This record gives sequence, C-alpha cells and structure tokens, in this order.
Amino acid sequence: MAGTSHSAVNRRRFMHLAGGAAVAATAVATGSATAFAATVPGARTPVDPFRGISRSLALSLPRRPAFEPPLPPLPNQLEGGRIAPPSRRVPTPRSAPDPEAVQEDVPTSLPFTFNQDGYRAVADLPEPMRPWRDRPTLWENVTPDTKNTFLDAEGVIQYRSDFGQPGYDQPVTQIQFGLGCITSYRIEQDPDRKALFLTRAKAQAKRLIDTRVETRGAWYFPYPFDFTHSTHSGVDYQAPWYSGMAQGEAISLFIQLAQLDQVTEEERTLYRAAADGAFASLLRADDATPWVVNRNSAGYLWIQEYPGSTPGAGDYTYNGMIFALFGLWDYILATGNELAVALFDGACTTIDRYFPLLRNQRWISYYCQTHRIPTPSYHQHHINLFRQLHWQTGGPRFAHMTDQLTDDYPSALVPEGSAIAFAAGTHTLYQFDTDADGDYVASKGDTELARKTVTFTRATQAPANRRRRIMDRGIYYRISAGAYTGWWIGEYYPNAFLLGEYLPTTCHPDRTLTFPANTEVTCYRFGTDGSIGSTRTVNFANPSNAPFDRRSIVNGRPMYRITAGALTDYWVWTGDVLTDGN
Repeated sequence: MAGTSHSAVNRRRFMHLAGGAAVAATAVATGSATAFAATVPGARTPVDPFRGISRSLALSLPRRPAFEPPLPPLPNQLEGGRIAPPSRRVPTPRSAPDPEAVQEDVPTSLPFTFNQDGYRAVADLPEPMRPWRDRPTLWENVTPDTKNTFLDAEGVIQYRSDFGQPGYDQPVTQIQFGLGCITSYRIEQDPDRKALFLTRAKAQAKRLIDTRVETRGAWYFPYPFDFTHSTHSGVDYQAPWYSGMAQGEAISLFIQLAQLDQVTEEERTLYRAAADGAFASLLRADDATPWVVNRNSAGYLWIQEYPGSTPGAGDYTYNGMIFALFGLWDYILATGNELAVALFDGACTTIDRYFPLLRNQRWISYYCQTHRIPTPSYHQHHINLFRQLHWQTGGPRFAHMTDQLTDDYPSALVPEGSAIAFAAGTHTLYQFDTDADGDYVASKGDTELARKTVTFTRATQAPANRRRRIMDRGIYYRISAGAYTGWWIGEYYPNAFLLGEYLPTTCHPDRTLTFPANTEVTCYRFGTDGSIGSTRTVNFANPSNAPFDRRSIVNGRPMYRITAGALTDYWVWTGDVLTDGN
C-alpha cells in the first residue's frame, strides 16, 4: 500500500532533533567522513570516574557471555478461568476442503478503514529473529503428559483442567505446540527426531483443518468447551467460541508448514489454502458472528483475543493481538498480499498508540486495556514481543518501548556466580517481605521489614542471586551468601552495582544515538578477557550521531554498544546520550 514508512518519518524527526548533525549509518558504511567516524575530536583520558573503586573491579566483566534470562513458558490462555463441558452443540469434524474454492472465497477488501502510520514488514530478517524461532519444542516435551496437556491417539495435544479430567481441542495450545515442533524440526540433526517433530506439527494442522468452521467466507477454529474467566468480566463463553489470537497464530502454523521442503505438493497446497482461510477471518468485521476483528471508537484496528458478545466489545488484550500480528508478518512474506500489508500496518499502529496504556511505569505492565490488571507472568512476554515488533518492522519506536519495559520491571534472574561490587564507604541494606527466593508476592507487597548501615573501608564484593525492582522503589540486589545473606542493596552506580552484562537486547537494524553538543561523555571499552578495560571521553561541538547494535545492563547501568567509527565497540551510558530522538 502506498504511504510514507513510519521508520522514515522517525528518521526525519530524529535528524531535526539532532540539530542537523546526524551521521547516517549509510554514510559510515560508504566511508563518508563525519565528525564522529573520524578521530573523535576532543577525546582525552578522563579523570577516574569510579570514586575509589579500583579500575580492574569497575571495568572488568565476569568471564562469561552476557546473561539473557530464559524466556518464561508460553502463557496459558486459559489461566485464571474455568473450563466446563460444552453446554450446546459444537461443530463436528469436516471433510477435506477444496483449496481452489477457499481461494475464491477470500475477501478482496478490508473490513473497515482504520488508522495506519506506515509500518512495513521487514523481509530480510535473520532466521533467529523470525516469528516463533525462539520457541522450539524440546525433545523431552514432544510427547507431553502434564497437568494441563497430553496427546490423544492421533498425536494431537489436548488441554485439560487437571489430571483425570476430560481433554479438549484448544486451538492456541495446538498451534503453539505445532510451531514449536516446526522450529525444532528446522534445527534438529537426528533424522528420527526430525521426522517426529514434523509428524507432530502436521497432526496439529490436520486437527485444525478438520474442526474448522467455514462461515462468512473464512475459516474459524472453535473452542469446544465453555469458559469463564474469574477476574476478567466479559470473558464468559459458551462453546463454540473463537479467539483472534488463534486465528492469527494459525496463519503462522500453516504458512511455516507450507515453506518446508519436506512436505508434499498436495500438503503444501492444502496448508496455503488453510492460511488463506484463516487470513480471511481477519477481513471480517464485527457486524456478524463469529468475529475477531473490530475498530475502536478512535479508529484503531484490534485483533481480539477475547471478543465480546456485542460488536466492538472485548478484552483488548495486548499479548494476544501481538502474537496474532506475527501471523500477518508470515503471510505478507509468503504472499505479498496488500490487504495483509494494511492489516499489519494497522495492528502495529494500534500497539504503538496504546503502549502508554499497556505500560505501568516503574512496575508490572497491564495485561489488557479493559481491566488494566498488572500481571507479572506476562510482563516478560511483553518485553520479548515488543523486541520482536522492533525486528519485524525495523522501527526504533518498538525498541525504545522494549527498553522502557525492561527498566520498569526487569527479569529478576541472575546466573550463579553473579557479584555485587561495593565501593568503599557506608551503604544501607534492607530486608523486604518477599518469598523465600526474594521474588515479589502481591500479598506481601515488598514491605520493608528492616534496614541497617554497613561501612567498608575498601572496595569489596558480595554474591547476589536476584536483581529486581522492589515495589514503589528502585532496582535492588539480593545478597546470597555471607554475613548479609538475604539483605538487599539498592543499585547505585558507582557505589553498588552488579558486575557484568545482563539483559542484552539486539537491535536490528542498528539504532542511532546522539552525543549532545558541548558535553563531555565518557565511553567504556570492556576487555574480551574479562579483566582489561579502557575509557575515552569525547566532546563534540555539534550534536553527533553513532549507530549501536546492542543495549544491555552493564555494571549496573543501561548502556549502548557503538558499531562504527573511532568508538567502535565502546559502550556509552544511556543517560549521557539521546536515542532515536528520545
């Protein structure tokens, strides 16, 4: 679709904010001379910034790679609710579809007009950054038998409320299991395991196709059980009911299966037709049932994970919409469909517009717009989803949102061997009401239980097993051994900070930072052997730009890694520079 790209608009706005002294990444790549990429005017060796901490302690990184906490398990779409046998008739399995008929039924126009800011799907993403590549199904989970999941006789995953309870088809669980099997299939080397991963993925796709409901020129994937959420009013369904999250994710499953060389041409045709049928459901408005897409009163497109019983009503759930949006990315790359391009743009525009309502500054983000309940189990998902939106659009705005969510409520996990560096002097330690591991418990509220001061005559260290935000406070570290086990110290560089690199975020493409004019900024280079470091101070007469490819918490501060010019591989504290115009 025609229009100015959002990223281009951002670049123009950024160049203006930077006072016209921007150094574009393309200029660096072609060797164009720039103030930044040349000799770093004004560079000098700075006064020691560590105020009494030895340079080897302050600049060294532990001998391990940056710590990135593992992704939490995929969210359980039915968590917090109650499932029950269907109280009315559910659709019976259908015969195989006619792929040509499906293609003829796909709508040829958008369901309604909606706001679009020019977001586009980036086509040349590295494989690890593509949708669902971060979610392989582990070999030990290829035949699940857990409290909530098991395989039926056809190898299709079933959802149950507990052991011994009836199992049901649950589209999101089946789709995500299938997508995880596809990811594992791509990277698995053992031929027998590889074959089973593909068999599992095909079984999930077959069940979705067999149980589809064809109506309104689209395919819908029914939930064949009643469901009521305990805290989200309005999420009260009788079977069959439908979810926009399942509709969008199904597109990804069918498209990704169709792209595998090892499927037959007949299967490929079927999967492409199934993707078309699922895509058609995103082109049907809320003026009839079933529906999963609507436009709110401000003109923004929503894909509803939990559609309401009346037009326009719904939970307005953030994570479900973003997961569904990934299906549009897959569909665009496979088909180039202009309607999918518009829907992708509209969905990204909506997430951008309503990020301030998702964000809960300096605390846990909200699960949905309707109920605005901070939900710890979803905050890390939001961080990962916004990171992927940055990759899929190439837009820096979503990267900036990822940074904000990371700082609001970072993952508390740190690897064994993590150490807090203490400068010489007096420090205040605290005890907070948490669980036994130091994690937040809503009923306890991180209440302060005790405090005391300690004084160290020289710089020292202590082991830590948590780094997290304390409710209504800043970031704190939990001491895990020694005389102060269980006590917390506030993150306060350079007086108390966690040694090493944590919570890395890779930027794609590189983002841009700006050194302010006539301001001394110290940059840091960390040695590859974990013990050597250097610093460099720069001072530019005009605002000067530099590309960066990574943002991490390094030695207790959020920092950017520069990728071009005389400061290549140097890190700069985020508080010293502007980023993407912010």
